[in-house]
Amino acid sequence: MASESKPSSDSGRYAARGVSASKSEVHAAVDRLDPGLYPRAFCKIVEDRLTGDPEQCVVTHSDGSGTKALLAYLWWKETGDAKVFRGIAQDSIVMNIDDLLCVGVTQGVILSSTINRNARAIPGEILAHLIQGTEEVLEMLREQGFGISSGGGETADVGDLTPTLTVDSTATAMLKRKDVVDAARVVPGLVIVGIASGGRCKYEVGENSGIGSNGLTSARHELLSKYYAEKYPETYDKSTPAELAYCGPYKLTDPLPGLSLTVGQALLSPTRTYAPYAIRLLKALGPAGVKGLVHCSGGGQTKCRRFGSQVHFIKDNLFPTPPIFAEIARVSGTDEKEMHQVYNMGHRLEVFLDPKDLPVALEIATSLGLEAKVIGRTEPSTLPSGANHVTVVKNGQTLSYA
Repeated sequence: MASESKPSSDSGRYAARGVSASKSEVHAAVDRLDPGLYPRAFCKIVEDRLTGDPEQCVVTHSDGSGTKALLAYLWWKETGDAKVFRGIAQDSIVMNIDDLLCVGVTQGVILSSTINRNARAIPGEILAHLIQGTEEVLEMLREQGFGISSGGGETADVGDLTPTLTVDSTATAMLKRKDVVDAARVVPGLVIVGIASGGRCKYEVGENSGIGSNGLTSARHELLSKYYAEKYPETYDKSTPAELAYCGPYKLTDPLPGLSLTVGQALLSPTRTYAPYAIRLLKALGPAGVKGLVHCSGGGQTKCRRFGSQVHFIKDNLFPTPPIFAEIARVSGTDEKEMHQVYNMGHRLEVFLDPKDLPVALEIATSLGLEAKVIGRTEPSTLPSGANHVTVVKNGQTLSYA
């Protein structure tokens, strides 16, 4: 069973595995760089140096499936099912395009994929599924009205760098400046609408646990048993403390309490895209009507803190905790404060709106089979410095992040 220690910040179980929820070191370095045309936007936006058009701008974003690829590797080794890697292709793509959505990009996206593998461990069959999975996801997105095409990619055999594989992508788009969703417009007086990360919406083929592609390093170790450390030592960092390496009670094929999925299926649920929702919302309200979109990826429920200025984000009506996050917390003893900083905890997209526009936002979600509700509001910062901060009120606890 897992340790019962209960840390509450980057000094907790997540950081002990060599991962940072706040990415403070990254932000300390990046924040010194040119912030681009819209310093408070969700993604960096730069001048259009491709055509020189002063009315346009360019957005480039890079991300990937992270350590979720290791879960697919374990599933394949245990079951022989290489099709699982098609979901990993979706994870890599969605982690890029759903960030682009947050600045208003819905058309003209070029995607390039990068796969780094150990050729001794990852055969061509897996590469074929990743490539085919990528094409399937791109076609699904186009059917939903999102304009995206493949710009090729790179597959590198780098066994000295990785014992298994990594799956990453880069997405680039041109955008008219008048269409930019600038999160600088996130101010006090707005409602925050949360769009659920789990369940099954109309454009998904099966139930989704809602975990997305963040926090999988801890999720994998907290839920899965020592069996995987012993049989597949290539899947984790040996400098991880032994008590934190695969310290859970489950195997991949065990049922997950509260869901019709196994533990492996829940962990491997392909990351849901919010593209169909964002496209319809931007069309209905216009870019100016959407005050901000935040993809609650790295940083979970504290991600919003980086957007807007002098804002107190109050979240006092969150969705009930999805079963996968409840089980991670139960078996690991991780406290609520760390859970809400590492995982999305039930919604992975936040929409910031004037209260008058709330009915439109909720109606669009309903039309797509997405659960949505007001999960909070924005008020003036109460800190002496005026800095942004977040308060989560849930299950009788008040969690503060400053």
